[in-house]
Amino acid sequence: MTLYPKLILEALSHVRYPGTGKDIVESGMVADDIRIDGMKVSFSLIFEKQTDPFLKSLVKSAEAAIHTYIDKAVEVSIQTKALQPARSEKEPLLPNVKKIIAVASGKGGVGKSTVTANLAVALAQLGYKVGLLDADIFGPSIPKMFLAENERAFAEEVDGRSLIVPVERYGVKILSIGFFVDPSQATIWRGGMASNALKQLIGEANWGELDFLLIDMPPGTSDIHITTVQTISLTGAIVVSTPQDVALADARKAIDMFTNEKVQVPILGLVENMAWFTPAELPDNRYYIFGREGCKRLAEELSIPLLGQIPLVQSICNGGDAGMPVALYPESITGAAFMELARSVIGQTAE
Repeated sequence: MTLYPKLILEALSHVRYPGTGKDIVESGMVADDIRIDGMKVSFSLIFEKQTDPFLKSLVKSAEAAIHTYIDKAVEVSIQTKALQPARSEKEPLLPNVKKIIAVASGKGGVGKSTVTANLAVALAQLGYKVGLLDADIFGPSIPKMFLAENERAFAEEVDGRSLIVPVERYGVKILSIGFFVDPSQATIWRGGMASNALKQLIGEANWGELDFLLIDMPPGTSDIHITTVQTISLTGAIVVSTPQDVALADARKAIDMFTNEKVQVPILGLVENMAWFTPAELPDNRYYIFGREGCKRLAEELSIPLLGQIPLVQSICNGGDAGMPVALYPESITGAAFMELARSVIGQTAE
């Protein structure tokens, strides 16, 4: 059999790039450097970034296509090239961000994203430059809370690098995987793909100068948490829980994960969400429907600060659904609670 470049390109046209659905020849991903020596073939594949999550699988698919559509006896050598150079490991990842805080919870449903969103807005209301990264890759809710579900991310050139531009709302710079996927469809990714996506949101975005970058973590303990602590140096972590015992048990696990000797991220404190129910028409009444001061007892037991207690008021839910966080209204019961929380966080990070 005689090999020639057109035959190679025809075989490679059967390989599709998962990110666009187009074949790699049509997409211009096959470099003009095909070399043929008898039954040996070498060429390069061009990627936008060396950190492309599909790089390794695409190389394997290209090799398999040549064996399938030409001959199994062909020896294939594939190099990869990146249009955007990889960042130097010596270069600090977020040099213009002063404090990076992970907001986590041991379990879902305790209002972690609501607390993160309102804390970000409260810090911005106090005059700080704030960024918010939605690291909940499989269940991003931050776009809805900031009335940004229909936003789509784009990139801009900064010092020769193509960087993602965060969406800005209420003085907060926001990035979420929700800006890249169809909000009506589930994100079905393996752990490695999710981790690579998170790394790009952290390191390949134009965050600019920030006093605080809050990271809304997914519930529980997962690959995303490990990727986060390995990728950037966290100032500390905030753990959110409700007062009930079943939530506190999982909050302990989250605290243990961050303080584990292999992780060693300081716990800035606990936030007790849904601490009590207060009807809007009876602002002085408190009904402890999820238990009373569970987070306060846990904080005392573990010798960590209780940063704040957030009451359960209908306006919090309404504000989140409408994309208008209640922290925008500091004169309200819940708005005042989030402003107090923001001041506690400022004090803890200063220490």
